[in-house]
Amino acid sequence: METQPPSLNDRIAQRVRDLRADRGLSLEALAAHCGVSRSMISLIERGESSPTAVLLEKLATGLGVPLASLFEAPVPASGPVSRLADQLQWRDPHSGYVRRNVSPGGSASPIHIVEILFPPKARVAYETGAREPQVHQQVWVLEGSIEVTLGDERHRLGTGDCLALVLDRPTSYYNPTRQIARYAVVIATSPSSWR
Repeated sequence: METQPPSLNDRIAQRVRDLRADRGLSLEALAAHCGVSRSMISLIERGESSPTAVLLEKLATGLGVPLASLFEAPVPASGPVSRLADQLQWRDPHSGYVRRNVSPGGSASPIHIVEILFPPKARVAYETGAREPQVHQQVWVLEGSIEVTLGDERHRLGTGDCLALVLDRPTSYYNPTRQIARYAVVIATSPSSWR
């Protein structure tokens, strides 16, 4: 009988448990640090919750890692190539956006690439501010149009436009159109945060 690979919620659960243990944080300490209730963190760590992107961003910030690292496999990839068929996809249960981790998992690279399919009229707002270590992103719109708001600054991006930003204040993404937007997010941070 073949063993089923772990579900994405199970993978997220394992990563959150491992990262919390690596940092020596109790459930209570992580809850206080990231503003997510202890009971919700416990549900996520048991794989009994389908957390939203906003909730996962709070956890990632509290753990000192980029959001993309919560989707990584517990065992590093065996090589430097990430095949399309093996790239993980996740759908945010709140906004319906789909993210696909493009970069090879588990590598020591400080760069990570994510592709996003953003539904019409969808909005995602990340409340977290400055992160340690500092996280840089570039958002490159491949198809469609999105609005990115950084604190009080709003940027309307169309196909081919690219926005460079530092995740140091609340950030929101909005698709003001009636068509799916597709964009890539390139994330760079210090390698020590990808443990």
